[in-house]
Amino acid sequence: MKTVYLENLGCSKNQVDAEVMLTLLQDEFSRTEDPAAADLIIVNTCGFIESARAEAIDSFFDLYGSNPEAKIIFSGCMAQRYADELSAELTEASAIFGNRDLSKLPEVVGQVFSGERVVSTPEYPANSFEDVYKRSRLLSFDGSAYVKISEGCNHRCSYCAIPIIRGSLRSKPMAIILEEVTSLIARGVKEINLIGQDLASWGRDLKEADAHFMALLKRIVEVEGDFVIRLLYIHPDTFPMELLEFIRNHPKILPYFDIPFQHAKESILRSMGRRGTKASHLALIQKIREVLPEAVIRSTILLGYPGEDEDSFAEVMDFLIQAQLDWVGSFVYSLEEGTKAAELTNERAHRKLASKARRFQQELEALQLSITQARLKTFVGRKIDVLIEEHVEGEELYIGRTYAQAPEVDGLTVVLARDLVPGTVVRCGITRVNGIDFEAVPLYGGYDGSH
Repeated sequence: MKTVYLENLGCSKNQVDAEVMLTLLQDEFSRTEDPAAADLIIVNTCGFIESARAEAIDSFFDLYGSNPEAKIIFSGCMAQRYADELSAELTEASAIFGNRDLSKLPEVVGQVFSGERVVSTPEYPANSFEDVYKRSRLLSFDGSAYVKISEGCNHRCSYCAIPIIRGSLRSKPMAIILEEVTSLIARGVKEINLIGQDLASWGRDLKEADAHFMALLKRIVEVEGDFVIRLLYIHPDTFPMELLEFIRNHPKILPYFDIPFQHAKESILRSMGRRGTKASHLALIQKIREVLPEAVIRSTILLGYPGEDEDSFAEVMDFLIQAQLDWVGSFVYSLEEGTKAAELTNERAHRKLASKARRFQQELEALQLSITQARLKTFVGRKIDVLIEEHVEGEELYIGRTYAQAPEVDGLTVVLARDLVPGTVVRCGITRVNGIDFEAVPLYGGYDGSH
């Protein structure tokens, strides 16, 4: 049997795609962790911003250099968006393969091993969710999994290339989502992380009467099993307020919110194509905490958008001071061709603003670190469930996460213990905060219905 090495870059949605691709190839290829030993190398790329594209190219050439005899496929978002350019310039690639119809991957691989060079960016298939979303292998740590409930996006934020790359909103049918969740729970998954460009938009492109996010969520919580649900990425303009009471009454849903506010200056938000304001964002945060005092809120801030100045940035900093968000990520605006925002500036002005934005980013991160650490310290002394993810080799230490920590993007929980099992849930006492991580000791195991 041939071997495949897959390098996954980018977001959790890309990870799901990578898991699907490995499953599609499993009859012909076994997975290897050593690219030098692989017959086939797949680089699953992100194409969202300039820095991600640079990382993709660097990774490709690093892997190609490690094993120039292997067939190497450049796939994912960047491949979907720039197939023609990559075909001409990335001559080392055996294939350029997009991310809309992953079911075509075995065919592309067969062509490659027959000696062909392939460029393939097929559109989404009409009705093949059943086949395309089957995953026999997960790339997450034991105990958690991502479930992608939709593709694409209809929001059309002026700076964002996602609709160009992944197209308009394409909701996965409810029956397929429920089947996927049920299957993962049966495999022992304890934490289901629902993902999409905007969870609350799910179903708006479907014709069924119950095709809306709250109806989907009500069905998911009815699935039998010992598990919790984490909601990742809800656009503030579509946030369903009934969600708060629903979470309060359904402990299977973690009180964790990922809401990308992106900015606080109203003129900037309008130019971005967003309806919210600083005041409405603060009101939403306040309402969440009124209904769910234990809620943890994450957001992202975009810096360096055309028109941003010192006063605009000051609005962002004031917003963060008032909001006291638990987690905040920031990124510098990337001028993306084909987007509305690209028409607002030229390359020279963009570079100048980006340089200033990187200074803004340092100030923002310093402020937010102090806020995050203060928020984390409120957990010290609490008894809380920890999903154990891995053992630190040679140490009586385990790494895990609480409900306050989403996979990959937030801090971790270091548990001082012996004989724990990755993929299980252990009740722990939080003893201290170290940087942005918790330290904890075990008390007893299992979910007990509390957050």
